[in-house]
Amino acid sequence: MISLNQNELEALRILWERGELKPAEIQTRFSWSIENATLRSILVNLVEKGHITRKLQGKAFYYAACVPKATLLQTMTHALARVFAGGSHRELVAQLVETADIKPADLKLISQTAAGLSSRKPKRKSK
Repeated sequence: MISLNQNELEALRILWERGELKPAEIQTRFSWSIENATLRSILVNLVEKGHITRKLQGKAFYYAACVPKATLLQTMTHALARVFAGGSHRELVAQLVETADIKPADLKLISQTAAGLSSRKPKRKSK
């Protein structure tokens, strides 16, 4: 399974939303308080894991996501399906609907999204 902690996921979220940023810019956009040294360690880890790049511009390093959000989501979803639903994405979605606080409006959106996808793509075998 992809090994990313909450801080690493938050840094990725910010970089996906904002693009290339300096560490101080990432730090100010965190949803919670984070120490500068901790953030820099997180960024180094993400570079080593191949999820972000680091580029020196002048005297400052800039960081950018190099793995698309959809790619990482798909990888993590496959891993969750293997662990929690025997590899079945359908079963994983069913479990999420059963265990999460899903409102009727949410179910309507899920249904509309699924209907739109099924009308655009040929049917595939479920995992």
